[in-house]
Amino acid sequence: MKIRWVQNGVFTVVEDIETALAPPPSGFYWVDADLDDLVVLQPLFRMHDLAVEDCLNEAEQRPKIEYYDGHYFIVMNSIRFDDEEIFLRELNIFLGRHYIITVTDQKINELRSLKPLLWEHEVDHPDRFLYHLLDLVVDNYFLVGDRIEAQIEKLEEDILMRTKKSHLTEIIGLRSEILWLKKTLGPQREVISTLHKKELKLIDSKLNPYFNDVYENAVKVVETFDTYRDLMGNLREAYQSSLAGRANEIMRIFTALTTIFMPLTFITGIYGMNFDFIPGLHFRYGAYVLIGMMLFLAASMFYLFRKKDWL
Repeated sequence: MKIRWVQNGVFTVVEDIETALAPPPSGFYWVDADLDDLVVLQPLFRMHDLAVEDCLNEAEQRPKIEYYDGHYFIVMNSIRFDDEEIFLRELNIFLGRHYIITVTDQKINELRSLKPLLWEHEVDHPDRFLYHLLDLVVDNYFLVGDRIEAQIEKLEEDILMRTKKSHLTEIIGLRSEILWLKKTLGPQREVISTLHKKELKLIDSKLNPYFNDVYENAVKVVETFDTYRDLMGNLREAYQSSLAGRANEIMRIFTALTTIFMPLTFITGIYGMNFDFIPGLHFRYGAYVLIGMMLFLAASMFYLFRKKDWL
């Protein structure tokens, strides 16, 4: 747990948590805590039992805002995109009149990026701190969205160039993650809408235009991921069309081979192998050589077909 006294964006480390219980002469206190620290923080700041229970609950929490005596409880989700997979990090915020407490189970990049921003804007109130934090959280969705869009474009190019069976797994996996993420974006947008539309005692009305800007960005994020969902549907159709076209190409090759060998098979079917002089006819190991040649030919054809992804 780290306790900081913030004055015009300048941080001063505070050793004793009880110091943060009373309003400072100027500025506010920022308590950056882990889940284990709630045991100490709850009785000191009179955190509601339900809010603490939501923090400790291992199940993923829906973004929301709740109002309690003396503080608000806000749940937001930070997003990360590592190793082609989307991760959500729960961010729990307790907003008081002279303090703000952030509680996380895992490290969140936005909290680390926030410090120079607070200093640049000389932030002196916890509600302004909240605005800058939510602004960073929403902006990060755009960065992740750009990476997802790049992945969709690469996947589309790979499908058009050379369709593979693994592409369908990638399409289904990415589409599932986008749909799962959309379930979070709606409630998160509504939380930000509440902050800029509703009159709240702990948030200065002068910040309404700023929260409105964050809300507009949140709406754009939702629309962007709606577009990605549609693109994934189009990508699946492109995969199926490409697969059908490729199947037709393979059938064309097999048809050509069949056509070539059909007259040869017809001729041998009529005349058979009834000749007096056939090379190797009386060779002792001729049958074994012939079987070996057939096995080699079958294995070679199987290898060729697998290499070309025909099988």
